[in-house]
Amino acid sequence: MTQTVADTPATVSTIGHWSRGGAFAGSADRFAPVTNPATGEVTGQVALADVADARAVIDAAREAFPAWRDTSLAKRTTILFAFRELLNARKGELAEIITAEHGKVVSDALGEISRGQEVVEFACGIAHLLKGGMTENASTKVDVASLRQPLGPVGIISPFNFPAMVPMWFFPIAIAAGNTVVLKPSEKDPSAALWIAELWTEAGLPDGVFNVLQGDKVAVDEVLTNPAIKAISFVGSTPIAQYVYSTATAHGKRVQALGGAKNHAIVLPDADLDLAADAMVNAGFGSAGERCMAISALVAVGDIADELVGKIADRTKDLRIGDGTRGTDMGPLVTQVHRDKVASYVDAGEADGATIVVDGRNVQADGAAGGFWLGPTLIDHVRTDMSVYTDEIFGPVLSVVRVDTYDEAIDLVNSGPFGNGTAIFTNDGGAARRFQNEIEVGMVGINVPIPVPTAYYSFGGWKNSLFGDTHAHGTEGVHFYTRAKVVTTRWLDPSHGGINLGFPQSN
Repeated sequence: MTQTVADTPATVSTIGHWSRGGAFAGSADRFAPVTNPATGEVTGQVALADVADARAVIDAAREAFPAWRDTSLAKRTTILFAFRELLNARKGELAEIITAEHGKVVSDALGEISRGQEVVEFACGIAHLLKGGMTENASTKVDVASLRQPLGPVGIISPFNFPAMVPMWFFPIAIAAGNTVVLKPSEKDPSAALWIAELWTEAGLPDGVFNVLQGDKVAVDEVLTNPAIKAISFVGSTPIAQYVYSTATAHGKRVQALGGAKNHAIVLPDADLDLAADAMVNAGFGSAGERCMAISALVAVGDIADELVGKIADRTKDLRIGDGTRGTDMGPLVTQVHRDKVASYVDAGEADGATIVVDGRNVQADGAAGGFWLGPTLIDHVRTDMSVYTDEIFGPVLSVVRVDTYDEAIDLVNSGPFGNGTAIFTNDGGAARRFQNEIEVGMVGINVPIPVPTAYYSFGGWKNSLFGDTHAHGTEGVHFYTRAKVVTTRWLDPSHGGINLGFPQSN
């Protein structure tokens, strides 16, 4: 929903952009409301950039690039270490901002910050990661060296579900490698990006190296097409990832666009069902299911489904749903519109003949009546032609599909359009080894429900879960934000008419 100046409530603050080391209001007269999902109240409004605003922010990154590119690695890493220390000391402030605008519980918000901080710490070692190579005398008195150099200004377009962690998958490495950054956060929870920008300034980052552009498609399209931006990192739904990839590559940019997911967990008959049930509750309902690595499809193999479904249902009874500041286990969904869309999938599954084992549509939450509440929902006897199975729901809905054999389970996962994450639960090492070899998915867990790799490995899926060849962070992230240059050198020896170095000579 967009509002103009005339529609602006007088009682809420305006959340603007960040450029050249300070707040930038911009000149656009369009805004979007920012709500507290636990109460439904409008708590602020975010400015939606017009083309002129977007170009002003991008220009700041462009102008700051030459000096930052030429800043020594020692200075860059000093600033990264300072940012790390400040974030560790004050991450509670950021967690409260995330909870207030996204709705996830404070412990979840702290968890996402910690995972993002892993990438900051990885980037602190950038000097080692940027080392090139050299061959002496590749030809007679000819040396060849390889270098990795920054690209220039880069754009990061991040989703609402992880307003701190997802940008931190990208900007620590981009900045450490010598690039400047324009971050376009989600308009649903825009304040975390500004808090991070202020922290960078406090850490000593030069003006214009890290910039925040608030907005909607107008801002996104300018970032995708502006010639000053050299690369795009994106996380969001698959249709938008496809649009970002096609648009940005058509304008000559390097792109990593991470799309949607429909993550399966296969539980074999020999698995520890208590472990599997605990994992399904955490992976299916944690962060209200609003994460691209959530398990949304449980594939029960053999005759274990009744027992496993019962164990999961029992565990949902102890979950506390409510305001994320009250010590609860799961908060609201991000908006009323999204809450209703998720609920509509439950309605459709029920109409299609699936069994609603745990129904979250009428949950009694510990929070305001206006909150966007939908509790954990467990649906059994789901067929693969039902929308509750085929679509990425992005909510706390776990569908159970029953199959007879391991081969059926593998075919189910591999025939799907997505390939982001998957997991298997088994005590059979041979089955696990075969699974990790045969499954066509980018991130695999074995008795691990959400196989998100640590920062020194790279994050990303296969098939319609990734557009572009490069995954996020790790060594692939370093390569994405740098480009290779090879220098071939020959210097004439002084005896061939070079400079007289003043050495004594004997005739």
